[in-house]
Amino acid sequence: MTHFALYVELKAKPGKEEEVAAFLASARSLVLAEAGTVAWFAVRFDKTTFAIFDAFNDESGRTAHLNGAVAAALMANATNLLAVAPEIRQPTVLADKLPA
Repeated sequence: MTHFALYVELKAKPGKEEEVAAFLASARSLVLAEAGTVAWFAVRFDKTTFAIFDAFNDESGRTAHLNGAVAAALMANATNLLAVAPEIRQPTVLADKLPA
């Protein structure tokens, strides 16, 4: 079972909404290379609000992801794409259902 997670809410700058969506879609290829990332989702709530949710079996997987390529690319592009700095939350997973 996963015990560790990340939830990152992203607010796109006006006019940058589709660039944020494209960035998140392209990040999937980077996450596929992360052995410690058990589940990863990039979602859109409305025109300007996006989020990333990912889950890990251990703290080392979460730490590796936070220090990995997706986080680096996000932070490198944050000023250009986002209206506010991303809020990175580190919840604890209480229960999950994942494919075997």
